Amino acid sequence: MAFLNPRDREFMTSLSRFSYCNPFLLERVEHQRELLGRDFREPERHWTVDGPHRDPTRANRRKITERVESLLPKLRERLTKGVVPTDSEALLYQDAVFFLLYYRFDDRLTAAVVKAVDGQEGNTRFEYYSEFQREWDRFLLVRGARSLTEHQPAHLFACFFQICRAFRHVFYYIVGSSEPAARLRASVWESIFTHDMRRYRDVLYRRMGDMTTLVTGPTGTGKELVARAIGLSRFIAFDTKTMTFSDDFAGTFHALNLSALPSTLVESELFGHRRGAFTGALQDRQGWLEICGAGGTVFLDEIGDLDPSVQVKLLRVLQTRTFQRLGETKERRFEGKIIAATNRDVGRAMRGGQLREDFYYRLCSDVVNTPSLAERLRESPDELRELLTYILRRTVGDGAEDLVANVESWIVNRLGPGYDWPGNIRELEQCVRSVLIHREYRPPRAPALPALEEFRNGIHDGTLTADELMRRYCTLMYFRTGSYEEAARRLGMDRRTVKSRIDKHLLDELRLAQ
Repeated sequence: MAFLNPRDREFMTSLSRFSYCNPFLLERVEHQRELLGRDFREPERHWTVDGPHRDPTRANRRKITERVESLLPKLRERLTKGVVPTDSEALLYQDAVFFLLYYRFDDRLTAAVVKAVDGQEGNTRFEYYSEFQREWDRFLLVRGARSLTEHQPAHLFACFFQICRAFRHVFYYIVGSSEPAARLRASVWESIFTHDMRRYRDVLYRRMGDMTTLVTGPTGTGKELVARAIGLSRFIAFDTKTMTFSDDFAGTFHALNLSALPSTLVESELFGHRRGAFTGALQDRQGWLEICGAGGTVFLDEIGDLDPSVQVKLLRVLQTRTFQRLGETKERRFEGKIIAATNRDVGRAMRGGQLREDFYYRLCSDVVNTPSLAERLRESPDELRELLTYILRRTVGDGAEDLVANVESWIVNRLGPGYDWPGNIRELEQCVRSVLIHREYRPPRAPALPALEEFRNGIHDGTLTADELMRRYCTLMYFRTGSYEEAARRLGMDRRTVKSRIDKHLLDELRLAQ
């Protein structure tokens, strides 16, 4: 008797692919479709802040879990009867068991995350690990069969807790259903787990703290939220003796805004100091690099504003993982992870000498770029309502839904759908508050670059996406020719395509500049 028949093998192969995919990429939908066939229900294209617990997403997952719950006892019975799986079959069986264990415990693990985030509990005891261990033994330590896994249950329990934390933080910190928002969530997920979750689980979970993450993007686009999602989602080991995790994740993220402090104070905050190291150093003091434990994260905001002399010292930390307090010669070891952020054009900053090249090349192994609000709304205008809902819920609580339509109507009618939101999400938040208080918002009208100069700079600096480049070039050609047909002829494109690419806001700017 074969351990897996062809139908079971096909199902379990698809299940394995689904289990290890990036949940914020559309591949998850295709894997669900493979698994369920005619029972598949089409979910929303990209999850939004209201989406993950709504049908049909939950319905698809429930059906998949039911099939796994039906199949695994049958396979376990074959093992007890002496049927020996091949290596590939044993791996598929293991993956199916891991899938089932995760979905049997994820609600309780997620509840623990929510309590910790809300400050209701610290590092609580996870008494139900004993139940997890029993289920593990039941499926993976089958009497008479050879060992079915090389993994330890405590390690998988820790990985499952990390997945629950990561999903919640990525999902609730990065809101929106546009393609740019979805790509950002997927990119952050990879910054936590890499693109290969098997390899992460087996090896890289130990090494991700050594890899610095650099978050780039315009001011107000949520770079610190991205950093928090990554920093609060790091791997934390589980101790089976105490039934607790080695760290309380909610207290492992330490943020420092470098642009708000003078260089001497930045050094003291980072490295700590010895008593008498400088005027005002009245006692020994630990810096964030020392306070931060192995599972912790130091977030350095506005890294582009860091004095080059301090960059040299921080470069040494990134290279050797060691540092010294100010006024000391004793070597101390940094065990945590560094996440940095900047709104500067890093290429221009290096050319201008504000950012050392050797320092940048120690930061750039993992780069996450946050898109502008204007880019997100161009891709998906409906995202404005989603963001307003999210902001108003945090601002007023109950009754937020009643205000969304009013605020949205004011923005569309007064600022117009083409408003470019130079302050990004941060500006949108303040706009919402101003409309609530004064029934109006007056955006600052900083002098903008002429449209053509801005276009040239975007090409020169390489900051335009292919879509932005095409949209602006079509608009410019239409402006110069005054005709869709002539613009299409010069561009070698269809007239309807040119018309669909016209940026009305840019066209207005070009006409005003005449």
